[in-house]
Formats: sequence, C-alpha cells, structure tokens
Amino acid sequence: MSTHLLVVDDSPAMRKMITRVIEMSGFELASLAHASDGAQALEILHQNQVDLVLTDINMPVMTGEELLREMAGNGMLKRIPVVVVSTDATDARMHQMMELGARGYVVKPFQPASLRSELERVMEIAQ
Repeated sequence: MSTHLLVVDDSPAMRKMITRVIEMSGFELASLAHASDGAQALEILHQNQVDLVLTDINMPVMTGEELLREMAGNGMLKRIPVVVVSTDATDARMHQMMELGARGYVVKPFQPASLRSELERVMEIAQ
C-alpha cells in the first residue's frame, strides 16, 4: 500500500535526509509533503490526503507537541498516525509525546532500518 507522507521539521537538511532514507528504504510512497513547523503542517493536513506524519518536536511557530495537541482535538486529524523524530531521547519526553497521541518515536540520529521498521509498525497498526 502506498502512503501519503508528511515530514515536519524546521531543518531543511533533516527533511531532505529523512526523505532520502525513506526513498532508499523502499517504503512505498504515494506522495510526500514537507512542512517547516506545526502550523504549516496543519495547513497541509487540511488541504491534502495524509496517511502518516513524521514530526520533530522543537520547531519555531508551532512545535511538534502543539501539532499533536491540535491534531488530537480534531475529529478527522486525530486518526492520522504520527511518528515523532527527535533528538530528545528522555523517557519522560517519549512518554509525554505518546500520551499526546504519537504512535511511534524515533531518536535522531537514527539508522535507516530503524526508521523504516517504525514506519511499517505504525502503518500496520493503523490499518
């Protein structure tokens, strides 16, 4: 099944790297969109089909945490699985993001195989 993916990160280099890793991993994409913060991500989510969101936490304008809160409060958006991709590897932060609705968590820097396996796990559960 092809996935409509949204990558949310304030770093253009990180967005590009995540995109390359996903493409090289063979994860089947129908479309790929990028956003530089949570506010931009919400615009994309309201205007496009998105099956999966990968988001950083620490971003200007709207953080990944705020994005998760907004998605959780919206009947349509709360069904879209979110995987957090962050340098924050603390148990407290991981637990907090999962409590807010994230379905997966990948710590930067990551191995391509670990990102792919987390995406596949989350998409399998979402079906």
